[in-house]
Amino acid sequence: MKRPGLVKPILLSGYSVLIIVPLFVALLTSFKQLRNVYDGALALPEQLDFSNFSLLLFEKSLSHYLVNSIIVTAASVFFALWFASMIAYGITRIRNKLGNLLFAAFMLGMIVPAQTLMVPLYSLMLKLQLTNSLLGLILVHIAVLLPICVFILTGFMKTLPGELFEAARVDGASEWNMYWRITLPLSFPSLAITAIFSMVIVWNDLLFSLLFITNEEKKTLPLALLQFQGEYLTNYPILFAGVLITSLPLIILYVFLQRFFISGALSGALKG
Repeated sequence: MKRPGLVKPILLSGYSVLIIVPLFVALLTSFKQLRNVYDGALALPEQLDFSNFSLLLFEKSLSHYLVNSIIVTAASVFFALWFASMIAYGITRIRNKLGNLLFAAFMLGMIVPAQTLMVPLYSLMLKLQLTNSLLGLILVHIAVLLPICVFILTGFMKTLPGELFEAARVDGASEWNMYWRITLPLSFPSLAITAIFSMVIVWNDLLFSLLFITNEEKKTLPLALLQFQGEYLTNYPILFAGVLITSLPLIILYVFLQRFFISGALSGALKG
């Protein structure tokens, strides 16, 4: 009988420690005052101090930035998924060189680094008067998300049996009906996994928020947290409390969509 090796458990345990320790330190620090951090960064807090959280939510108006992040993330992911699902459906239905050319064009968007697009994007948004605007930020995120969403959804839709569409065509179904009534329901696991992946990208984005938003009223959560990081002194307890508040919506979302996330990953692995 082959004995299980120790390499894999050791590597997984080491990786778990690398993830858990920083989270634990951030959690402890968020319940401390600044002077306690410099007295003992890894020491347990003398008492749980929730003043950092109340300061962020009620005095620093972090809830306002939270609403901005929710609007930008929800709108960007919804429209990116909608457009990408229609593009992926079209690519899978066009089974010739044109379909491959369209797919290759969207894949080019994954190759180009976002940093190289900063100057032309800023010039474009400035001409359209969409800087300091949540709408402008949403449009940029949709454009950035489209290539990766098209890549994931196209890969899944290619595995759907062609006999389904042939039968629907014989019954007189239009392309819209085949997209809406057949493709989307069958692609729900891959849509869920793409949605979670996209939400993490948009929710944690700092690059485009920093580039396009300077108005205090339009800032998103990652950009707002920068005000607690100074040149000479950083308020780590408030900063880490803000990081925990920022992470909470994604954790809740993952818990609710975990079933679809796992089924989507497994179906992709089995069909790939």
